[in-house]
This record gives sequence, C-alpha cells and structure tokens, in this order.
Amino acid sequence: MVEFDAAFIQGIEHRPKEIIIEAEGIPLIDLSKVSSLDSVLDSQGLEDIVAAIGDACKNWGFFQVINHGAAYDRRQKIENASRKFFAQAIEEKRRVRKDEVNALGYADTEHTQSVRDWKEVFDFSVEDPIQIRASGEEVQTWSNRWPEYPPELRDACEEYAREIEKLCFKLLHLISLSLGLPANRMDAFFKDQSSFIRLNHYPPCPSPDLALGVGRHKDAGALTVLAQDEVGGLEVKRQIDGEWIQVKPTPNAFIINVGDVIQVWSNDKYESAEHRVVVNSAKERFSIPFFFNPAYYVDIKPLDDLINEKNPAKFKVYNWGDFLTTRKDTNFKKPDVKIVEIQDFKILE
Repeated sequence: MVEFDAAFIQGIEHRPKEIIIEAEGIPLIDLSKVSSLDSVLDSQGLEDIVAAIGDACKNWGFFQVINHGAAYDRRQKIENASRKFFAQAIEEKRRVRKDEVNALGYADTEHTQSVRDWKEVFDFSVEDPIQIRASGEEVQTWSNRWPEYPPELRDACEEYAREIEKLCFKLLHLISLSLGLPANRMDAFFKDQSSFIRLNHYPPCPSPDLALGVGRHKDAGALTVLAQDEVGGLEVKRQIDGEWIQVKPTPNAFIINVGDVIQVWSNDKYESAEHRVVVNSAKERFSIPFFFNPAYYVDIKPLDDLINEKNPAKFKVYNWGDFLTTRKDTNFKKPDVKIVEIQDFKILE
C-alpha cells in the first residue's frame, strides 16, 4: 500500500470535504442500569433506555454506548495484538490471505462501491468454522486462518469475540423491546450465527482528499459494534440533511450501527446508517467492528409481529446466505453488475 494509484480515487461527489462537521447530538446511551435484563432493579431506568435506543435507531441509525459491561482489558489485548500483526512485512501478513473460497483472513485489496479502500484488514469468525451458502443449495465452510505472529493474537481475538457477543445480544434484546416485542424475539435467528470480527488498519494516506479508508456503504447484517481508536475518521450520513458528520471517539465507548437486517425485520421503522471512513496523511488508524449476523439459512423478511393490513410488509423475502455470498464476491474486484442492496427487495407501493 505504498503506491497511490487511480484505483483508490473516489468520484468527485464522494470525496471527503475540506470542512469537517463534528457530530452534535449523537445519542450516547448509558447501559449501567441493564447489566442483565433478567435482573433489572430499576424498571423505569430500563424503560428510559429502551425508549432512547428506539429513538436512536429511528432517527439516526446509530448510537454510542457507555458502561456497557464489556471488559476493557479484552479490548486492550486485541488492540495491542492487532497493531503487532499489521506492523509486519506484507509478505508475512499475506501468509494468511483470504481468497474467493474462504473469506476469512488478511486482505489489502478490498473494494467498496467498486473503488479500492485505503486499508488492510484481518477477518475472523465468531463461530469457527462457519457455514455459508455458496450457490443454490451448496454450502461452503469458512475456517479461521491464524498467523504465527503475534502468538497471542488468537487468544485475544477469541476472548474479545465472546465478550462482545454478550453485548450484541443485550443490544438485540433492547432493540426488540423498543419495537414492542419480547426481548428474545430475534434470538433464534442467531443460533448458528455467521458473525465475524474485522481488525482494520488505515495507514497514513498521501492523498486523503482523493481516497477513503472505506467508501460509503451500509452494513448488511443485523448490528455492528465498533471499537475505534483515538484518531477517529468514521463519518455517518445524517438522515435529516444528508451531510457527512464525523463521530468523535469517546473513551471506552462502542459505536452501534443498525444494519440492513434490522431495517427489514423492523419493516422500515428503523433504518441502517450509511457511513464511510476518512483517512489522513499523518496518523495511522485502527478500529475493530463486530458484525453481528444471523445464520446463513435464515430468510430475511419483516417480522410477522410488526405487519398488518395497515402496515403491510415493505420488503420481499431474501436469504441471508445468498445475500452475504453475493456481497462477499464484490470485495475482491469491480463487479460486472450492480451490487445487491436491500432496496432491491423493496416492495413498491
């Protein structure tokens, strides 16, 4: 990633703006009163948190959480191990390179919206191995690829995964309650989850005015729980006016993105947030998103509990495994056809 070429150049309308708008009013939700939904002592406190999350999902598509219960030492361990891994020579990192058969491991040539991202990544699945639909009824198995160095990376990743998995289910329960559903209404979709975690490294970029660390996109899964370092660079498109606003890092907070799957399950009551990552010429940046995804065999459609004659289904059903595989294929090269999005399944009124 030492050369800068045309593959990284964004279209003029998608390039970062010179003036950075720092987000104001982004929901910051304190989860200290809901360490466990089974033992909530303050029912009013729970109601307030559920209402706040519902408002955030509806009006922003993302929010931040503090006092979330996830152990800070787990986060420190994975961040330190991530820095060691990415500091290696490119030849060493490519020993665990992902490919078109197994989408887990290292990559430095990924594209978003057909433009190459200024980043390198290491992906691993929460469940190992995981099964993904390849085509038709054929099922592929993806297995984690662990590097020899640093030796502590695997343990750090697996411990972090279990810690954040608990937070994901807590957030899923709160979102379910905010939709007026039982807390565990969506749990069964994650029995054989296809969730994965990504270690992101954004090196200093010689032309940050032309490129993006990750181009504009919406997350395809249910939820994303993001840990970012102090450098920052995440920008979210504000729903009310379409402006790109930068999310300032909050110490020991997680940024929560509503994904496309939640948008469909909620029948458009909640909307996934479009976002991107800007880079700079002086500092490298690290981040760790946890992509909370259902099982590959789950068919995604509006929940029956939320549709009726006055509020009919707004999306056609689609299979999660098929959707994920199609999207995965576009990460390696410019697609010959339009990238599949949930809008393709929208029922026209």
